[in-house]
Amino acid sequence: MKTLTFICITLLSGAIAGTLLGLINQVVVEPYIDKAIGIQTQRAIDAGQAIDPMQQSNYRMWQKGGEIVAATIYGISLSALFGVVFAYSRNSKLLPRSNNKVKVLVLAGIMFIVLFLVPSLKYPANPPGVGDPKTIYLREGLYMGFILSSGFTALGLAFVYRKFENNNSLWSKKKLTLPLIYAIVMVIAHVSFPPNPDKVTIPMDLLTSFRIAGTFTIGIFWWLMAVILGTFWDKLKPNETSKIVSE
Repeated sequence: MKTLTFICITLLSGAIAGTLLGLINQVVVEPYIDKAIGIQTQRAIDAGQAIDPMQQSNYRMWQKGGEIVAATIYGISLSALFGVVFAYSRNSKLLPRSNNKVKVLVLAGIMFIVLFLVPSLKYPANPPGVGDPKTIYLREGLYMGFILSSGFTALGLAFVYRKFENNNSLWSKKKLTLPLIYAIVMVIAHVSFPPNPDKVTIPMDLLTSFRIAGTFTIGIFWWLMAVILGTFWDKLKPNETSKIVSE
């Protein structure tokens, strides 16, 4: 393994995909956030609070710019994990026996489901400013706890899979049994974890549109990261070490 090459292409893939995520969110997600903040602001004005429109506008501009930086950091963080998992599992029967681009896309789809889609079914995202600030740490803790439950369940089942990977008699059973076990564990977690403590205070159609848009852009992010990493991997081949030929 060319360690430096592996680290560079992994982190660069996440940085590029994360930056593109931040830019895409400016067009796809931010309009819904603006509407949600507008509703909250109007309610505050109706309640007699003094709101400085110029200050709020400047803050939103700063916030949107910061989102691109945050998305880049988010991409680098996830790509570090994604790259390690791909390097470890690329030769496993868990992934299709084809080129690296197909393998990395399949793995990205699995990790998107495990680390984002399943946790979002329990704790779907809300626009910034929606919810009681006093419960933000509780909400973040519950969400992270559910992500860890989903991630470690999938990781444990992957280790079980690798242990019996070469046992052909169990091959057909594993294809159905392991996803079923994961589903059962996550259903139990879904029931066991407490609900979101905050009530929804914006129109449901706006909230639903925001969540759909957010899911779409995160899905695009995972697809981009997979395509970029797969392309880099095929071109630079970090898994191959240079051979020194003596004359």
